[in-house]
Amino acid sequence: MERKTAEEAVVALPRTIHLVPMDRLNGFDVRPGFYEINGATAIPGGVNFTVHSHGAESIELLLFRRTETEPYAVLRFPPHYRIGNVYSMIVFKLNIEEFEYAYRVDGPYDPKKGLLFDKSKYLLDPYARAVTGQSRWGVDQAWDARYKARVVKDDFEWGDAPRPLIPMEDLIIYELHVRGFTIHESSGVQHPGTFDGLREKIPYLKALGVNAVELMPIFEFDEMQDYREVDGEKLFNYWGYSTVSFFAPNTSYAASTEYNREGNELKRLIQEFNRNGIEVYLDVVFNHTAEGNEQGPFFSFKGFDNNIYYLLTPEGKYYNFSGCGNTLNCNHPIVHQMIMDCLRYWVTTYRVNGFRFDLASILGRNEDGSPMNKPPLLQAMAFDPILGDVKLIAEAWDAGGLYQVGTFPAWNRWAEWNGKYRDDMRRYIKGDGGMAATALQRISGSTDIYKAESRKNASINFITCHDGFTLYDLFAYNQKHNERNGWDNTDGASDNYSWNCGVEGETDDPEVNALRRRMIRNAFALLMCSRGIPMFLAGDEFCNTQFGNNNAYCQDNITSWLDWRLLEKNQDMFRFFQYMIQLRKEFRILRANLSGGLYNFTDASFHSTEPWQKPFQDHERYVGVLFAGKDPEAGPQMVYVASNAYWEPLKIRLPAPPPSLRWELRVDTWQAEQAPRPMDGLEFTIGPRTVMVFTAK
Repeated sequence: MERKTAEEAVVALPRTIHLVPMDRLNGFDVRPGFYEINGATAIPGGVNFTVHSHGAESIELLLFRRTETEPYAVLRFPPHYRIGNVYSMIVFKLNIEEFEYAYRVDGPYDPKKGLLFDKSKYLLDPYARAVTGQSRWGVDQAWDARYKARVVKDDFEWGDAPRPLIPMEDLIIYELHVRGFTIHESSGVQHPGTFDGLREKIPYLKALGVNAVELMPIFEFDEMQDYREVDGEKLFNYWGYSTVSFFAPNTSYAASTEYNREGNELKRLIQEFNRNGIEVYLDVVFNHTAEGNEQGPFFSFKGFDNNIYYLLTPEGKYYNFSGCGNTLNCNHPIVHQMIMDCLRYWVTTYRVNGFRFDLASILGRNEDGSPMNKPPLLQAMAFDPILGDVKLIAEAWDAGGLYQVGTFPAWNRWAEWNGKYRDDMRRYIKGDGGMAATALQRISGSTDIYKAESRKNASINFITCHDGFTLYDLFAYNQKHNERNGWDNTDGASDNYSWNCGVEGETDDPEVNALRRRMIRNAFALLMCSRGIPMFLAGDEFCNTQFGNNNAYCQDNITSWLDWRLLEKNQDMFRFFQYMIQLRKEFRILRANLSGGLYNFTDASFHSTEPWQKPFQDHERYVGVLFAGKDPEAGPQMVYVASNAYWEPLKIRLPAPPPSLRWELRVDTWQAEQAPRPMDGLEFTIGPRTVMVFTAK
């Protein structure tokens, strides 16, 4: 290896490295790099490559020309380029738009100890900012194909537009799949199925009234994982809950083919959302990776430090608390650091406003799989300065049976998907007995689960999400219909608490269809009138259907795509959703406990058909919830939510308001269209299976 003088090594680099000697390695000028900067980073004059492995004996950097499968250069890190377990090297005069890179790692092979080093494998950088090998959606890549990474340049201009920073209590979250939202031709966008296609729909989302979007996984994933054909239908890893690279946007969600495309398109999307007052949350999957179990592919973490990145049994096998083959060892210091680096990266480089953590209970498991009392990773997220104003939302359970709704380690910082709200409200709305008292708790903020002093704004209320029935299907099917998934309808949850209103699936019966639409209005009205943070599934606002499939993870077709023709067909439902969202925004008392109450009224009180009688009998299906308080800006507010889950009409008496206020009927789900009207007295009749909302201010 040829040495150069310090003078010959002077290039346009930071002053700290100007006088360090440069080496000559396989025709490239190189020198030791920046050890604390993980991944591949473009710097003036070259690229800094930093990678680490606890058990490796040597590491090689492989350089590839674009589209070529074999490296044109192999650069082995010299021994003196290693400090501790970190290998770092600057390679000069590389054009980042012309090459791709990977690594080869050599070390001991002892599967019983979890050591799987294999110097024949091309490995993807765990900190890769962009991944090649899966650029076009649906193009098959065999599992022995080799992922490579690209070096990206962060040259996006964010401008001076402030981030929305919407208070938790004011959020209305809309969950969507980037591809499925616009891929159908009826979406009418120029770039269907992409980040740019979604950006074209921002005016629609703004008109709907939501102020936060939760994007299903957009980290690089391989939709061809477990690709199958069932009865002539192509089945993919459509949802994307199987991460290939945690730092890279999914390449096939990009509309254009220019360099740095997926990164800049995603940044434009987030920038435009924020400019329109809409926050962007990423659904992130830190519970497992796409490498699977012993039979799974081998392309990154397995080759760097398998026994560190994954939870392993004493025999070296993979614990499977994720249900997907492996489980990330999240509280190991190395994995902990990677996850924190990742979250900070998405917040600082992409300006992401929040994260929803898939199967988040795994993030609190110890190396033996047991739940930890104060998981260091979760605590670090709660107190990290960079993450200080982003939303942290946990799916507070995992596939290993750990269920932590209401008990997720939170430090008053984490919110949770309230799975109990979903299940209890579904049962109540369809008319199950014995659910009235529980429904009151859920509508009033699940205070039996979340104590206000320690878990304020912790409940993410939802009735539908990507996992399960759509809101239309919830009242069109008694049973799941997942036959097209190829598992003989054994996949997906069986306890859906759904009701088909008398006919399974589609029907021409006008009475059944009218009832279904009323049930949808009931569900959404109660969601918007419940304390906590509401979230609903994209397409619910115009009766989108998955034809009874409650686990459409593999369906890249009309089953999972939004059919925008239904928006025109169901304009009345869209208007109802708009109306309810606006009502929630108008009355802060629906979103927050306005301290001090109002006159002699408590903040939230429960009522039966007569005021102040509590409906706690098992046979009762009517509930009345009265919210009352003083908004510092809007003045006194009262909202009475009347919900009749019984199949007969009922006569109801409203609580008498203070003399200065008068009740006004604002919502009656018996009607498709809403028109406010003043109340002459306190008595009214509520129709069967109907929700009515009265306001006074």
